Amino acid sequence: MGTIADRISDKLLGWLPDQHIFFVATAPLGADGRVNLSPKGMSDTFAVIDERTVAYLDLTGSGIETVAHVRENSRITVMFCSFDERPNIVRLYGRGSAVQPGEAAYEELLKHFPRRDGVRAIIRVDVERVSESCGWGVPRMEFLGERDIMDKFIASKGPEGVRDYQDKKNRHSIDGLPGLMRER
Repeated sequence: MGTIADRISDKLLGWLPDQHIFFVATAPLGADGRVNLSPKGMSDTFAVIDERTVAYLDLTGSGIETVAHVRENSRITVMFCSFDERPNIVRLYGRGSAVQPGEAAYEELLKHFPRRDGVRAIIRVDVERVSESCGWGVPRMEFLGERDIMDKFIASKGPEGVRDYQDKKNRHSIDGLPGLMRER
């Protein structure tokens, strides 16, 4: 049933980017902090860099938990579920970093993605453990298409409006940890 590896297999190198949704889990160090679990999607926002490295575009949103958590302790798990004919669940356990525009590694990572407005960071994950399990209990579902709400929201705000929104909503996590860190 399940398999464990220390790197992404050739089979998964192609399978992971084809999934329409993935989930990201992080947590702060403090016992009273909140565990965060976020759904992610939108085409071409996830990339396999190599057999031990993945990255995804962290798009503008109302919270900044993942960025704050990986800045504090780097722990991250990314989970994929297949909703089509072949059931499969893949978890990538690793150490993450939030790379913001203007940082040295940002432009190099950005080469793995098409241009997209509203990117506030790229989350890079150094994969330490890959687990694959059956997914027999995950329902089959049909992909109907992507939502265009995020793109419309970002376009309606414009670059300066997006920065203002991020400054208001993304400075600190719900637990008070630092989020986006940039000069205005």
